[in-house]
Amino acid sequence: MLDKFDREINYLRVSITDRCNLRCRYCRPKEDFSLQGHQDILRYEEIIRVVRIAVKMGLIKIRVTGGEPLVRRGVVDFLASLKNITGLRDISLTTNGILLEQFACAIFATGVHRINISLDSLNKKKYSYITGGGNLDAVLRGIAKAEEAGFSPIKINTVAIKGFNDDEVLAFSRLAIDKPFQVRFIELMPLGKAQSNQNPDYLPTSQVLEKINSQYTLEAIPGKTQKSDGPARRFRIKGGLGEIGFINPVSNHFCSSCNRLRLTADGKLLACLLQPEEIDLKAALRQNCGDAELENIISGAILSKPKHHDLDCSDNNLKKCRRDMSAIGG
Repeated sequence: MLDKFDREINYLRVSITDRCNLRCRYCRPKEDFSLQGHQDILRYEEIIRVVRIAVKMGLIKIRVTGGEPLVRRGVVDFLASLKNITGLRDISLTTNGILLEQFACAIFATGVHRINISLDSLNKKKYSYITGGGNLDAVLRGIAKAEEAGFSPIKINTVAIKGFNDDEVLAFSRLAIDKPFQVRFIELMPLGKAQSNQNPDYLPTSQVLEKINSQYTLEAIPGKTQKSDGPARRFRIKGGLGEIGFINPVSNHFCSSCNRLRLTADGKLLACLLQPEEIDLKAALRQNCGDAELENIISGAILSKPKHHDLDCSDNNLKKCRRDMSAIGG
């Protein structure tokens, strides 16, 4: 599946719910937040159909996201169904970890062995603050359970926020010394209503890297090893068991190698996270469209993918995306 700029599109991020058991301050707005009703979101069988057709077209990788995917009933059976799709090589899950202790073994048993866990502070009070009351101990138990179950890689996703967790950069980095975890620092992006005052919180990757280099020696890991590899710039702390990664969509975007589409919980296909265009797959699915028509819609989305987004961090003028991250799917 090639777009107009000869990028191979082989990766789909699928949000299965916009509901979440946390209320992270940069992800969900404080007010005017409405959840999709049961009939508004795609049924599991509809998602499976979209994935099957996309795999026939060249899709090889899928990541299941939310909201928080583990709050949707039947998620384990859904993951097992994905594993039955011939040609789908890589299935992973992103979670906030709150329910992971309960679900880790069942998820691993489906054959899904790759997991990303969102974690923005290792301090209990700060974690509770940024998540709107989340329990850090529950997340840490979930990470331990995932390690015990055999998940690999276990990726810890940390959104770098100026004045909030920039003093924890070294503490997070140490997780990649003692454990074979992949700790990834992600630049804060201006998404939706929750980011009306985002600019003062933006922390560029260069400053995070500077903090780590002040204490440790970073050794670069070679670039992509397979077509489905993500955008992280990867390093290893000398002598460490894990990796450190940097994802910098604002300061140094990776649009030229972007290989992904996004499917929202309410059935909209997004070719670019930071462009307003959405293609309504749900309407076509519920009008009993044929497979050929669905394939044409997906092809149209790929051909509509822009060369790059227009997010600009210069002059403290960050253009914002109108959807909240919880509604897009991470």
